[in-house]
Amino acid sequence: MTIGFAHAELIAVLVAVTGDEPRVMTIRSGDALPSGPFEMGHRTLQSGLREWVQEQTEHPVGYLEQLYTFADRDRNNDIPGGRTISISYLGLVNEQSGAGRPGWHGWYEYFPWEDHRQGRPAVLDEIMARLGSWADADPARRDHRHRRADFTFGLDGGGWNEDLALQRYELLYEAGLVAEAGCAAAANLGRAMFADHRRILATGIARLRAKIKYRPVVFELMPDSFTLLRLQRTIEALAGLTLHKQNFRRLIEQQELVEETGGTESETGGRPAKLFRFRHTVLEERALAGTKLPLSRN
Repeated sequence: MTIGFAHAELIAVLVAVTGDEPRVMTIRSGDALPSGPFEMGHRTLQSGLREWVQEQTEHPVGYLEQLYTFADRDRNNDIPGGRTISISYLGLVNEQSGAGRPGWHGWYEYFPWEDHRQGRPAVLDEIMARLGSWADADPARRDHRHRRADFTFGLDGGGWNEDLALQRYELLYEAGLVAEAGCAAAANLGRAMFADHRRILATGIARLRAKIKYRPVVFELMPDSFTLLRLQRTIEALAGLTLHKQNFRRLIEQQELVEETGGTESETGGRPAKLFRFRHTVLEERALAGTKLPLSRN
């Protein structure tokens, strides 16, 4: 749809968790997020996107929410003298594979500094060194830049904040450390994407990491029955952090989010584990305000 010199498109951040890894649907061999024009035949933006996703994945979208509208003047677009307005959505689906389907890629290909499940990523040493050089290059703003870098990457004494995924990417962009900002491909941190698609993906990651703390949306990514270990591993994959096992289970019990199915499943190296299912009565918009992920401090 073109209005004057503005072209409106829908763009989707579609997330699945497969094999303990958060994954995102992509096109162009992983270089872009799926997008397409808003068709006039669609009753609403959301219904149009749901139809498109179901055609692509043969699986209905569970959770879907509008993410952000990207319309900056300097966005890369194919309209000479015009502007592309991207209306983005965050959706939770099950990964589907097969010939002719869009490809799925892990979040952490694009943001390797965001995965702290095995400890502090080695790439952070390089990032902080390069951000330090960037800060020192402007004496007038050097102290401010150093404070921003330390806060954003958790070196200010406050610790790592997983919710700042977008701020971290935008700081790297401002410092010219990602290919989308014009740096050489060899100097790029993480895998680059077309135009501002990596920024849109970072927006989706930040939104979902915050959302799972106060809404039970993670259950949209779970099978009908699951063990508590599988639920924990799914949340850890999204957060990029390790959770304290006992505290996590205590929190789930306190919130009354799940109930036993009566079945069991054998888990590697242990006795059969109880199977649970999500208590759908929780979907009645019961607020989970104040819930925090029980992070491991080991």
